[in-house]
Formats: sequence, C-alpha cells, structure tokens
Amino acid sequence: MNEYEIYRLGIGRTFQTPTVYADHTVWENLLLSLEGSRGVWASLFHKTNNTERDRIDEILGTINLPAQRDWKAGALAHGQKQWLEIGMLLAQSARLLLVDEPAAGMTDVETHKTGELLLSLAGRYTIVVIEHDMVFVRQIATGRKVAVLHQGSVLCEGSVDEVQNDGLVLDVYLSRKTRNG
Repeated sequence: MNEYEIYRLGIGRTFQTPTVYADHTVWENLLLSLEGSRGVWASLFHKTNNTERDRIDEILGTINLPAQRDWKAGALAHGQKQWLEIGMLLAQSARLLLVDEPAAGMTDVETHKTGELLLSLAGRYTIVVIEHDMVFVRQIATGRKVAVLHQGSVLCEGSVDEVQNDGLVLDVYLSRKTRNG
C-alpha cells in the first residue's frame, strides 16, 4: 500500500529515530499533522480554527509539552522529540499506533515518562510497541501479552515473566551459557 492509503486506514507509526520537522515549532509540527486535506491550495490558504487550536492544546497536554509549544522541534531533547512524534500520530487521528523502539537512546527518566505516556493512551488506541529494553517492556506490559519475534515469526508469547523465562527465548537471545552462568 502507498503511505497515504495506510494513513487513510488510521494507521500511524513512529520511528526509532524521531522524524519531526526540526525547523518548525512543536505547535506547527502538530498543526501539520492534523487530519485533513494537505493539498497545495488547502495548505496555502488554510486558517486554523478554534477546534484545531483546542485539539493541538489537548495533544500538547497529553504529550507533556505545553511549555515547549513555541520551541523549534530541533531544540527538543531526544525523548521530547519522541513524544512529539507520538503527538503527531494523535493529531492525524491514527487509531493504530505502531511505535518502534520508543525508549532507544533515552535517559531513564525519559524512558519512564514515555511508558507513562503510552499507558495513558492504552484503551483509546491500539498500540503495538517494538522494544528491546525489558525494563521498559515490563513497565508498559504488566497484565498484557508480550510476543517475542525471531526472524519474522512469533517465537513465544505470554506475560513478561513467561517470555523472559521461556527456554527457547533464552536459547535464541541470551544463549544457554549466559543463562547457566
């Protein structure tokens, strides 16, 4: 499928390295992401209305960046850029969020806040997270099913504890030598 077809299905994704418009403000990034026509004429002559401004303010609160609304996105810390990218998915009204390694390169504090953000969205959105940081996975997956993929197939699924203690997972990812000391 083409990207615009995937978008129209309500599917959005983030990337391990956040992709934001660095030279635009946080607010402008969200404005550019709002659901709606993005043709040349619509973009040139569009006037932002109260509903759109309210939606952007709501998203800024959700992603915990209201104080940074007028900052250039390129000036944000790595974790903040990741939150902005998640906010951009919310602005486009994606219903399925595919989030690729959101904790990669983050400080412990940013990682925890990212987990809190994703947990706050659970139930309102379908969220699929690809992640290797097991502390982060444990934070967001308590009471949820976790799947371990290997070479494009499901190797194991279950609770975080079941997956972390599965013999096949240990063989493939940790090797028996590491497990046995």
